[in-house]
Amino acid sequence: GQCRLLCKPSALAQHLVRSLGRSAALRGGRWPWPRWPQLQMLWQLLQPPEPEPVVARELLQLPDAGLVALDWLVGPWGAAGGGGSVSSPVLLLIPNAAGKVTAGLLQLGLRALERGFIPVIFNRRGHNGCPLTTPRLQPFGDPGDLREAVTYLRCRHPSASLLAVSEGSGSGLLLAYLGESGSSSRLVAAACLSPIFRGRDWFEAGMPWLYEWPLLLHLKQGLSRYTGALAEVVDMDRLLGSRSLRELEETLFCRTRSRPTSWESYWERNEPLRDADEAAVPVLCLCSADDPVRGAPARSLPRELFRSSPFFFLLLSPLGGHCGFPRRGTGRCWAHEAVLEYFRAMGEFLRTEERRKGLPRPR
Repeated sequence: GQCRLLCKPSALAQHLVRSLGRSAALRGGRWPWPRWPQLQMLWQLLQPPEPEPVVARELLQLPDAGLVALDWLVGPWGAAGGGGSVSSPVLLLIPNAAGKVTAGLLQLGLRALERGFIPVIFNRRGHNGCPLTTPRLQPFGDPGDLREAVTYLRCRHPSASLLAVSEGSGSGLLLAYLGESGSSSRLVAAACLSPIFRGRDWFEAGMPWLYEWPLLLHLKQGLSRYTGALAEVVDMDRLLGSRSLRELEETLFCRTRSRPTSWESYWERNEPLRDADEAAVPVLCLCSADDPVRGAPARSLPRELFRSSPFFFLLLSPLGGHCGFPRRGTGRCWAHEAVLEYFRAMGEFLRTEERRKGLPRPR
């Protein structure tokens, strides 16, 4: 499929090349409008999932009394592998930074459910109907709440492998978590679909209105529910009058009433790759060269990171848009099959290494 894998040479890299090379996902069908990434993006945003999944919500209380929501995919009824077993791998799904759970993310969860995974969606404070119990939202690259959720999942499923996959701008949270946690991340492997690597540059460059305005409206609708609580810490008139994602982000996290900070200082603490050198978990990043949201590959892809780190792998496709990677027929997104094949290959490689070295499985 003309995809390229950019990474540092290693035994794991060779194994991934063989596994992905045999996968039918990368040889997938053709999209009727291959060179219209804007249309691909619109199709991906508007296409409803088939079938509509059934979810069970669980609220997790954080140390400061805030709440995040975990949505466990448990249906549709009759799906093969639904529910999984005690030792089935748990797949943590992270939506984009606006908290919008797209049809594509739900489709990935359903594909994983059919293959015996236990998929669960992580919803940030105040996102996707999660109650906001404290006047605080989660900054772009602050992994504190995600760390609490991962710790809870590990306690609930102590014998299962824990995996994570993020979509679009939500990858900033996952990448920041992997860098800050290092070898203590508790994850076995991770994947990012159309990730945003450079958060500040992304906000400052702006995006196509076709993507920015729906997400901006989605965020404002969610924030308007908490006008009374948030009015104590931010200027709600300015917030709800924001005309760009950058203006909204700056108003929400930099121009606060209690602890104002500069735009520069905010990104020193929230850039996704600020601690990338500390990451110790294999991460597959699926990107397309024609992604209209991330920007031109020359300025938005940190190629040197993939050449120097043994844990970062870039699967670069010439076409695919933003989180689209469309194809005809069942599945509709070949990247979902590639991610699940990557997780299967990772498990196979780790089991082989354990047998070769005679290492006990980590508890």
